Amino acid sequence: MEEENITTVTEFIILGFPEFPDLQIPLFLLFLLIYLLILMGNLTIITATCLDPRLQTPMYFFLCNLSFLDISSTSVTLPKLLDIFLRKGQSISVNGCFIQMHFFIVSLCLEFLLLTVMAYDRYVAICHPLRYAVIMNWKVCILIAAGTWIFGLLNPVTYTVLISRFSFCGSNEINHFFCDLSALLKLSCTSTSTIEYITYILGTLVGLPCITSTLVSYVYIISAILRIRSTEGRRKAFSTCSSHLTVVILFYGTVLCSYMRPTSTQSLTQNKLFAVLYNALIPMFNPMIYSLRNKKVKKALSNIFPRKLFFLRDQKNIFSAS
Repeated sequence: MEEENITTVTEFIILGFPEFPDLQIPLFLLFLLIYLLILMGNLTIITATCLDPRLQTPMYFFLCNLSFLDISSTSVTLPKLLDIFLRKGQSISVNGCFIQMHFFIVSLCLEFLLLTVMAYDRYVAICHPLRYAVIMNWKVCILIAAGTWIFGLLNPVTYTVLISRFSFCGSNEINHFFCDLSALLKLSCTSTSTIEYITYILGTLVGLPCITSTLVSYVYIISAILRIRSTEGRRKAFSTCSSHLTVVILFYGTVLCSYMRPTSTQSLTQNKLFAVLYNALIPMFNPMIYSLRNKKVKKALSNIFPRKLFFLRDQKNIFSAS
């Protein structure tokens, strides 16, 4: 009988947000707006960096990587969620679920690595400004970025291979808005202790060095800023890293609260809330955080996009005069 139940699980049902049955259309509109803002904001950062020569520096090169990652990670989960809200398209094949889970874990791993690299970049810029161009030359930046993406893509393969060998019986309903690892583990008939241990081990091997490196970088950064004598100099130095520090605190805090706990103590409702924060809201706020406090980005955007607006305004004046 057990084998029969196992073989019948050919698809999963992603429930989304069944807690709000009367709010499916408003939630669809809300998440559609969030997704469009993510696309628009991050594409704007990428466009500005590519078109403005003043932004073609290591700092904005890694910011471009982060913006591309934010677009990719949300595109893994939010389109399916929108389909669930609009057409009740809750079913997903077992293989499709594993693929979605794999690329979501890839995005988490890459975000940890990219935020760490960006922290190191800020450390070199503030603590070793005279050697910055030598240490963070373009060859080094490209090699770091390539290594980050390759490692981030390959690292979660262990999760995918292990969980693809799990047996799923009984309910096939995933009480989440995507194929999250913790939600899948609750449906497994197989003991999850092995993959939980691997989660802690890989979290320690990947997450702990990233967090430690970021913290150490900011200890040196803050120490260097406090040694600056002029108030204006301290303000300028801090403004170059405050945006990144804000993103680091938001991302690390939500991800660690969601995943670095035993499965038995995890609440799926809490996990969904944390997932909305790091999978939707943080990618939406990242472009705002990096641009609103950054004069170079704001100036680049004002130099690029108003040209279109001025063109349209001139055309309107021509037609009005005629």
